[in-house]
Amino acid sequence: MTRHIKVEEFDELVLNSDKPVLIDFYASWCAPCKMLAPTIDKISENNPNINVYKVNVDEQGELAQKFGVMSIPTLISFKEGKVYKQALGFIPENKVLELLK
Repeated sequence: MTRHIKVEEFDELVLNSDKPVLIDFYASWCAPCKMLAPTIDKISENNPNINVYKVNVDEQGELAQKFGVMSIPTLISFKEGKVYKQALGFIPENKVLELLK
């Protein structure tokens, strides 16, 4: 299961991570987010070399605002503490994995 992250732990878990990080910005009421969730969980389970987190934009609006998240789902990958790539909307697993390559 993918871990939910809060603003208080963001720097430690994402910016200071020695692994690539994928963050799924979502909301519980968002249908495309629900469609994407199993893919995100699968990637998290099958790729121990990647840290995968979820951010509920309704609960963690500060994080969504910090990264300009205007639409959900939004996926943002980080490498060495910096935004690497991002994608908006529902995308297939292979495209999600491309965000990390």
